[in-house]
Amino acid sequence: MATDYDAPRRDEAELGEDSLEELKARRVDSQSASVDVDEAEAAENFELPGADIGDEELSVKVVPLQADEFTCSRCFLVHHRSQLAGERNGLPICRECA
Repeated sequence: MATDYDAPRRDEAELGEDSLEELKARRVDSQSASVDVDEAEAAENFELPGADIGDEELSVKVVPLQADEFTCSRCFLVHHRSQLAGERNGLPICRECA
């Protein structure tokens, strides 16, 4: 709940005078003042400068698995043979996953 630190403070006697109904009404008013924002809709309208790459063609050269590399059966990353920790169920495991 937001607090207005510029508002004058009330002493304990004044705080006790508030009825339960008044406190509930204030709570409802403060909740209805909040704005519902659809995040997906807000993201569609937001555009980063220089982010338009619609007509760009992205190309990546894919290199096949080399003889001194293996694919970890847990993290599915390609590692050098020096990172081989062992095998579990006949499948290679890297040092990070072991």
